[in-house]
Amino acid sequence: MSVSVIIKWGGQEYSISSLSEEDTVMDLKQSIKSLTGVLPERQKLLGLKVKGKPAEDEMKLGTLKLKPNTKIMMMGTREESLEDVLAPPPENDDVVNDFDIEEEVIEVENREENLAKIARRVKDYKVEELNPPREGKRLLVLDVDYTLFDHKSCAETGQELMRPYLHEFLTSAYEDYDIVIWSATSMKWIDAKMKELGVTDNPNYKITFMLDSAAMITVHTPKRGVVEVKPLGVIWGKYEEFYNRKNTIMFDDIGRNFLMNPQNGLKIRPFMKAHLNREKDRELYKLAQYLKEIAKLDEFTGLNHKHWERYLSKRQHH
Repeated sequence: MSVSVIIKWGGQEYSISSLSEEDTVMDLKQSIKSLTGVLPERQKLLGLKVKGKPAEDEMKLGTLKLKPNTKIMMMGTREESLEDVLAPPPENDDVVNDFDIEEEVIEVENREENLAKIARRVKDYKVEELNPPREGKRLLVLDVDYTLFDHKSCAETGQELMRPYLHEFLTSAYEDYDIVIWSATSMKWIDAKMKELGVTDNPNYKITFMLDSAAMITVHTPKRGVVEVKPLGVIWGKYEEFYNRKNTIMFDDIGRNFLMNPQNGLKIRPFMKAHLNREKDRELYKLAQYLKEIAKLDEFTGLNHKHWERYLSKRQHH
C-alpha cells in the first residue's frame, strides 16, 4: 500500500506519495529533505504520534495508520540555500563520507530490507523513456553536479560551468553505451540543467532516460548511519533484458552513491571552480578513452574502476 501525506511548512504544502507502508519515518524525512531542503535531524513533525509519543525514525509508516493525504505540520529550518543542501558535503568531508569497499559494504549490498526497497522502486518509480534502449549496448550512468558541471560557481550561462569535453565525451560514449543521467536532485532541476547544457536534444547522441532523487533509496550502514544511495538495481530490475551488473558503469563524484553496487562505480574527480579549471580539466577526455577500451571486453566484472587511469595507460602503451 502506498502512503500519501501532505507536509505543511513555511506557508506551503508539499505532497509526498512515493512512499509505502514498509518505508520508515526516516524515509519520509529524507523525502521531505528532497522537497524542502530541511535536513532530517532539523525536522520536527507535528501530529506524527504513536500512543501519544512522537514516532521514532525507524518506525514503519504502516504502523502509524495514516489516512490518505494526512496533513503533517513541520517545524524546521533549512541549513542554507537549497543548493547547499543538495550539494555534496564539503571537500574535506570526502574521506569520511566515502566508502572504500569494506566489510560494511558487502553487508549493506545484500541486506534484505535494502533489496526490498529496490524492488519497490522497480515497481513504483516511473521511468520516462526519452529514447529506447539499444540492443547489445552497455550502460553508462552519469551523475550531474560536479561530474558534468560545476553547479556552485556563478556564471551567466550553464555553458560556462560545463565540464570541458562534455559533448565530445557523450558523443564518443554513445557509440558503445546507452546513457542514463541520475542526479540526487529533483527532475525539474535535472531537466533544466540538461537543456541549459545542450544535452537533451543534441544531434550527436541521445539520452535513454533520466532518474532523480525519488529513484534513490536510504540504507542504514553500521558506521555512517543512514545515507542515500543510487542503487543500479532499480535500472537492472526495470530493464533486465538490456542492462545488468556485467555491462554497467556509473560515474559519480561521491563514492557512497555506489554503496549498493560498489564494483560498478567509478569515482570521478569533482569539477569545481569552473573559471579556474576550465582550461586544465581533462577528466572526461580521458574517461572517454577508458570507456572505449573497456567496451571491447565481454563484461566489466573483472575491472577495478579505482585504477582506471592505470588500466588506460597500460592499454595505450601497448
